Amino acid sequence: MKAPSIYIVEDEPLIVTTIETALRKQGYPVIGDAEDVSSAMKDIGTLKPNLVLIDIQLEGSKDGVDLAQELDKLNQPYLFLTSQTDPDTISRVKETKPLGYIVKPFTEHSLRSNIEIAWHNYSISNNTFLMIRSEGRLHKVNQKSILYLKAFDNYCYVVTAAKTYLVPHTLKHVSEQLDKSNFVT
Repeated sequence: MKAPSIYIVEDEPLIVTTIETALRKQGYPVIGDAEDVSSAMKDIGTLKPNLVLIDIQLEGSKDGVDLAQELDKLNQPYLFLTSQTDPDTISRVKETKPLGYIVKPFTEHSLRSNIEIAWHNYSISNNTFLMIRSEGRLHKVNQKSILYLKAFDNYCYVVTAAKTYLVPHTLKHVSEQLDKSNFVT
């Protein structure tokens, strides 16, 4: 399995450097970092990391749990990497959907192990999604939401209850990417 690209949200520069060094030693590409929620959201939208590591205590009025709530809306996978273990924080974290919760201080091996297991489980549970390019953007479409496909010359319509996507591929090409147990040809 390919190592996910990682984005770090942490407000302590020394800790960012420590995390980056540990991740790169383990073969994980680090594509950026931010110290506050606003900067993180801009970068994440632009850089499109596979996985985000979030500290809970951050610069500014919003914290890592606020960021996690925004990432949940975008279906962006993330892990908490924090020293916050108090009951109030844990209660707030339970309202989000992290892939995991790594407590600082951490070792390189515990960091790698947690990321590897979380990413593996995420990858397995999300293999029913179809990545399609439509209108110049990449869309992650749950295959179970697809009602039907419709051929249109060398293009194909992917029709869901919520939206119709025009994909620059043939019907045959798109249908080959689908989970055969969910569709009839």
